[in-house]
Amino acid sequence: METVLRDPIHNYIYLQDEVILKLINTKEMQRLRRIKQLGTTNSTFHGAEHSRFTHSVGVYEISRQICDLFQRNYPSTTPGDGNWDNNERLVTLCAALLHDVGHGAYSHTFEHIFHTDHEAMTVQIIKDPRTEVNQVLRQVAPDFPAKVASVIQKTYPNPQVVQMISSQIDADRMDYLLRDSYYTGTNYGNFDIMRIMRVMRPYQNGIAFDLSGMHAVEDYVLSRFQMYQQIYFHQVSRGMEVLLTNLLARARYLAQNNLFPANEQPTLLLPFFQDQVDLLDYLRLDDYVLNSYFNLWTTSSDPILSDLAQRFLNRKPFKSIQIISEEHPQIIAQIQQIAQEHGFDPEYYTGYNDCFDLPYDAYDPTQENPRTQIELMKPNGELTELSTESSLVSAITGKESGDLRFYFPKEIQPEVNQLNQQH
Repeated sequence: METVLRDPIHNYIYLQDEVILKLINTKEMQRLRRIKQLGTTNSTFHGAEHSRFTHSVGVYEISRQICDLFQRNYPSTTPGDGNWDNNERLVTLCAALLHDVGHGAYSHTFEHIFHTDHEAMTVQIIKDPRTEVNQVLRQVAPDFPAKVASVIQKTYPNPQVVQMISSQIDADRMDYLLRDSYYTGTNYGNFDIMRIMRVMRPYQNGIAFDLSGMHAVEDYVLSRFQMYQQIYFHQVSRGMEVLLTNLLARARYLAQNNLFPANEQPTLLLPFFQDQVDLLDYLRLDDYVLNSYFNLWTTSSDPILSDLAQRFLNRKPFKSIQIISEEHPQIIAQIQQIAQEHGFDPEYYTGYNDCFDLPYDAYDPTQENPRTQIELMKPNGELTELSTESSLVSAITGKESGDLRFYFPKEIQPEVNQLNQQH
């Protein structure tokens, strides 16, 4: 029997396979309800309260619709004909739903601090027999968890399945652009998803798009570019990220030097501070757990920890300057000196944050991780790469955008502004 979920982006999300419903009800998937999709971005765009869970079911739904379209319009009739083999449907939908199950608390900030990799953790969750996710997948077939994991690892033999979940235009990106745009109250990420899905088609080496739909694809690429510049790279959210990084760095220092009083011990974080993390330790953490510790630490006997925790919980982001010239190493040393003179330890009250993105890249086999380029299909079946047909996309192809910023406490901003003007 079909189950439906109401969703602000896709209206209804249709759960038609029992295994999908079982996966949604696993504790590993339910944990994603307690992890914000956009980390510290809600400190800038207050509506950005949505979770990794809502995004995951959205990616599932887009993948389900694509599978249905492919089966209706391009069903495989003979093996190897390049059309859609509907036997791939279940592995595709499970991988789509589970693609983010390995995200940690505060997502990318957490990865940066503790050197975890959410894709590696996702694979581990899928393959580890201790998880409910693994137990559900094994009910399909003993080798099914390994198949789903290989889609995440991009080693699954069918490129159509891999590209549907992970490529330069995939179900993951399509959902997060629309969802993040909606919840941040902005329009940058909006594009015509229905048109894009109508012009998608499977072929021997993956997924292509009818040339007639080029403008919808072009619009998607530009939407993604705008979202990175306007939302994901916002300097205030990054100021909160630096604050969070420094707060956890201070907690790590105190834990490693046995300086935490008994009543402030971050029990669930100790395995991370001691670099002895088991998968089950990882799965116990979420945004709520970290926030509880931050709340506890606002009254810590350690003045740095207490102050940083208060700044983070009460939204007092660090300020910043953009680093653009050769003279900046000298300016940074001076900013750290000013911070020190005001009683702020530069190790915990200053920091770099860099955000760079490649909005679109044509395939370059010499790259370390060559990207799957967007292929357009002409009426005669010939393939052509997107940036060769679109002058708009060509203008941003291979061009990195973003910046490097240096952060410091708001209290010293007047002196830093003065310093910056001198240079």
